[in-house]
Amino acid sequence: MCRWAAYAGPPIFMEDMILSPVHSLIEQSQHASEAKTAINGDGFGLAWYGEREMPGLYRDILPAWADTNLHSLAKQIRSGLFLAHVRASTGGGTNRDNCHPFTYENWSFMHNGQIGNFDILRRSLEFRLSDSVYAMRQGSTDSELMFLLAVEFGLAEDPALAFERMLEFVISEAAKRDLDTIIRFTACYSDGHALNAIRFSTDNRPPSLYYASCASDQSICLVSEPFEHPDRNWTAVPANSQVKIADGKLSVAPFLSVKAAAVA
Repeated sequence: MCRWAAYAGPPIFMEDMILSPVHSLIEQSQHASEAKTAINGDGFGLAWYGEREMPGLYRDILPAWADTNLHSLAKQIRSGLFLAHVRASTGGGTNRDNCHPFTYENWSFMHNGQIGNFDILRRSLEFRLSDSVYAMRQGSTDSELMFLLAVEFGLAEDPALAFERMLEFVISEAAKRDLDTIIRFTACYSDGHALNAIRFSTDNRPPSLYYASCASDQSICLVSEPFEHPDRNWTAVPANSQVKIADGKLSVAPFLSVKAAAVA
């Protein structure tokens, strides 16, 4: 399982989340404590928003702890909204196109989890994409495909509904084949204005997700694992919930119940 962190609030240097904390994202890439594997060394990526609508994007296949360019960028780039991800592959080769975050126009997306039986389902899931959306597929991961399916299902108009429709579609395709497919989906996405996250699974065991105030009362961090910080009180996001951060305010609401998903 991967580890990720995201921030929304007054602009800060990315090193304040990626490098500086005791249990920073870089530290988690080598010593994750709430994942199946402690090492997340199959690449990393950053997506950040600045003065333009499109996010900046930097991804590479080196382990996050070993890339001096990443360290330099994190110390120099200041942003009020950014996503960062370290990858532990559950499928798909270790190449740049398979590293998170993924972007589409002004949208950015990253994910921790997987689709069970993806090797069997992949063809039918990809077939649901229109030609124009399929042409955007660069890698081979289930994560990128779930993002593109959300694009197909109306991400720009109603993002929460688009992700619900995406997950319902995957579940229905598995049911057609009588597959006992477990989907674990803890994801983060943004349009450059609001920061959103979803914590969902079909077995009530979604990957971990926490939030806390960060640099000020108007700043909020979303993380796979808490950073060790004496002044920070972390709250676990309940399973099958969605989080929205906008204008310094955080809200948590139910997301696609397992019962509803099972009959989709």
